Amino acid sequence: MTIIGMLHHRKDPETVMKAYAFAAVAEAEGAKFYYFSPGEVNFTNRTIKGQVYEKGEWKTKIMPFPNVIYNAGSPEKLSKSKETIDKLKKEIPFTTYSIGNKWSVNRRLKEAKDFASYLIPTEVVKNTNHFFKFLSAFEKVVFKPIDGRKGKGIFFIVQEEGRYSVKGEGTNRIYGSSQLNGFIKQKLSKETFIVQPYIQSVTKTGQVFDFRLHVQKDGKGEWVITTIYPRIAPHGSIIANINSGGYTNYLDPFLEQEFKDEAFNIRKKLEFFSLSLAKHLDELQMEKFGEVIDEIGVDIGMDEQRKLWIYEVNWRPGCPPAFYLELDVVKNTIKYAMYVAKNQNTIQLKIKEAKRKRSSEKQETPIIAITGSAGKTTTKAFLSSILSKKWNVFESKDYWNTTEHTKKHAAEINSSHQAVVLEYGMAYPGVITEHCRIIKPNMSIVTNVGLAHVGNFNGDPRGVAKAKSELIHGMDQYGVLCLNKDNDNSRFLETQNFKGETITIGIHKPADYRAYDVQYTEQGMSFKLKLQNEEVELFIPIFGEHHVYNALSAIAIADQLGFSPMEIKTGLLFKKPPRRLTIYNCKDNITLIDDTVHSHPEGVRAAIDVLVNLAKHRKIAIIGQMRELGDLREKEYQKVGDYVQQQGIDLLITYGFRTEEIGARALKKGMAADKIHHFTDREKLHALLSTLIRKDDTILIKGASKTNMFETVKFIDQNYS
Repeated sequence: MTIIGMLHHRKDPETVMKAYAFAAVAEAEGAKFYYFSPGEVNFTNRTIKGQVYEKGEWKTKIMPFPNVIYNAGSPEKLSKSKETIDKLKKEIPFTTYSIGNKWSVNRRLKEAKDFASYLIPTEVVKNTNHFFKFLSAFEKVVFKPIDGRKGKGIFFIVQEEGRYSVKGEGTNRIYGSSQLNGFIKQKLSKETFIVQPYIQSVTKTGQVFDFRLHVQKDGKGEWVITTIYPRIAPHGSIIANINSGGYTNYLDPFLEQEFKDEAFNIRKKLEFFSLSLAKHLDELQMEKFGEVIDEIGVDIGMDEQRKLWIYEVNWRPGCPPAFYLELDVVKNTIKYAMYVAKNQNTIQLKIKEAKRKRSSEKQETPIIAITGSAGKTTTKAFLSSILSKKWNVFESKDYWNTTEHTKKHAAEINSSHQAVVLEYGMAYPGVITEHCRIIKPNMSIVTNVGLAHVGNFNGDPRGVAKAKSELIHGMDQYGVLCLNKDNDNSRFLETQNFKGETITIGIHKPADYRAYDVQYTEQGMSFKLKLQNEEVELFIPIFGEHHVYNALSAIAIADQLGFSPMEIKTGLLFKKPPRRLTIYNCKDNITLIDDTVHSHPEGVRAAIDVLVNLAKHRKIAIIGQMRELGDLREKEYQKVGDYVQQQGIDLLITYGFRTEEIGARALKKGMAADKIHHFTDREKLHALLSTLIRKDDTILIKGASKTNMFETVKFIDQNYS
């Protein structure tokens, strides 16, 4: 006879209602059952002072060690008895193991990839700025406590034309941005919150609903569906949780009512999903911990396209009282306990096979190298942010792109990294070849071929393209290469002998990944893209069309690696590299645009575009020297002067060697002489600014790090903050 021990943190079984059901079902199945707590275990005598249910009451008896233990207590409360429980696990098989909290389960599913596309992107809210970026990307979000239970503390927030609708916890209000900022700040001061895009599952009558999938292992050790049922929120509520006023229904009549002819197929879809996810989580538990799991409850939503989304995975889920399912759950649990007691060899063989299978499925680590005349660091930041939504990513530090840096990276990358994202910089021929010799990439991005360092190549962009082509020659010849279709000089790249897959990005020309409806928003740029056969609206928290190209390169590589549109959308909410079109809101409604890391003609024009699009009143451009243009300097400075005048810049200030050529050209094209100033002395420049700057101005400061233009950013910030 199989002896089953039910382990619980409470000493008295009278306080654990389901203990009665377990005792009754065990007797009916021909098993011996008793209840115990950790303090009643005697390892010396191999006995336990347990509670046995006989003739309608619980009786204390000294019992032998059971053949199997059903772990029914709270993991948090049982953790106080960890030493005792760990000793029991070494001697006696357990039927049930915790799969962790909902966040660790999400992380596990992300890493394993198979079900990652069903997860709703979730971010821990760092601050109000982080929250507003997320809201700009998704427009409808759920804001809730990270450790929330039973549907408490959840808010549904919708962005609508500069106003915000906030519902939840008795609140149903319209806020302005400053009011919402205060609301979020106040919530974050008390506890940690997460934010998710709101996936709507709505009935024909407008009520929110979700599905609970309850699956267990049976007496043969196989996964079976205990029940699937919908949970429906009351009218006006967004919470279907039963503890928050939601109610349940039977599956078939609900599906018939809501989906009619599709009802049968949706039921089959839910059943297949239930069992597939349970088996997948079981395999992950076996691979990672050498344990098997026996029961899960999964809450899922279904959007308008009938796509399923995992809201939450629960270990040992409860049952709604209306269905009287507790007995079905107990029957499966007792039968499975008897199976575990008798089939340990079979279970251990399954665990070994799961570990072997997972190790054999491990794929080649993506090693992604990024080069280009501009956009390397921002592209790297976008891509790393997306990939880190699922993987442990090795990302090179910003601007660490010399061959010496690559040698350091080679020593730091290890087997824990699931992807590697690097910048490969160069100023002369042969440098990128050396990068590739140190770390050979299997995926590469050439952001563009421009005029950065063109002076080192006799002023010929084709020389720059040849040097950039060293990445194409030095990477895995059967890998993936991403190129910018809109960049004219990219046609000079040497792709003829590359045998791998070439993918293209663009805005103005046809490309594999082409953005359209590109627009400036209050927080950054929005655009649309066809991704995996669907139109996706995307947002990046940085200004400028040129940064849309950087985002497109990251999107293209992430898509090739199997990331879902939702994961990509969330990953684009990246941590912006410093001093890359950073916006400072100063007093008197003065806006300062800091773009003081690199400077070349294309970048200056792109920054001027941002100035023009952001400014509502007077536009001031402060432009520093551009280095390494060689014989092209005069011609390119004149082009910038042309552009300044064409774009209607109100005040032009140039700083540094020969930059007066920009102003001279703008003057020649019709810009007023009193609107043009030139300096080689920074103090004199700052003195002029003190007299020129006025209310509502928007000021762009553009220059390379070596020209120390950031000193002017600090001057304005300190004097007008």
